[in-house]
Amino acid sequence: MGWHRELLIGFDLETTGTDIETDRIVTAAVVGLEPDGAVSTERTWLLDPGVAIPEEAAAIHGISTEHAREQGVPAPCAIEEITQVVAETLHAGTPLVVMNARYDLSLLDRECRRYGLEPLGERLGAGPSPVVDPLVIDKHVDKYRKGKRALHALCAYYGVPLDDAHNAKADAVAAARVARRMGEKYRPIGMMSLADLYDLQVRAAAEQSASLQAYLRRTTNPTAVVESAWPVVPPSR
Repeated sequence: MGWHRELLIGFDLETTGTDIETDRIVTAAVVGLEPDGAVSTERTWLLDPGVAIPEEAAAIHGISTEHAREQGVPAPCAIEEITQVVAETLHAGTPLVVMNARYDLSLLDRECRRYGLEPLGERLGAGPSPVVDPLVIDKHVDKYRKGKRALHALCAYYGVPLDDAHNAKADAVAAARVARRMGEKYRPIGMMSLADLYDLQVRAAAEQSASLQAYLRRTTNPTAVVESAWPVVPPSR
């Protein structure tokens, strides 16, 4: 039948910024997308990240510092719950769909380490798998298509509605639906085993990073370095 015709679990974070080493989780969602397209299960979190939320980040996801402090769960408690739910999903062998997994899963890893919690990889005893990353797959199957590759752009391209962008639940659902459309559109991808798809994404992500790094070195920054690891960037020692 193909992995895309089974239950998919979408995962998304909204954060204080884009740096996996210093930024914090503000909201998170883990949602189940059934084979018939229905959203069956959902868990959402609003965190007090313990730091001020920059205005530019609040303008994107709509969560102010004041709201997070008043209504949010203390970050360590929420991060423990989020990590455990993600670990249980992967332990069960259910595909975890994460748009730009390199960012979300790496930030989750750093948040665990920040608060002395067991990181996802240690809970699993291996790298997070099975993970499906629509960004990596789209760049692999349609390498030369012009235009943006952000979630809203992929939704438009694959015909998936996204009515509340940068809401963690809406983004998680949309990412899972995009992944399903990809599996339908690109049969060789849809019929891969999850293990083979994982290996393909590791290679594709590394190739995409190398290509971007070469471009940057040619055009703007001769010493540019683009991270190649996927789906989690190893912590610096």
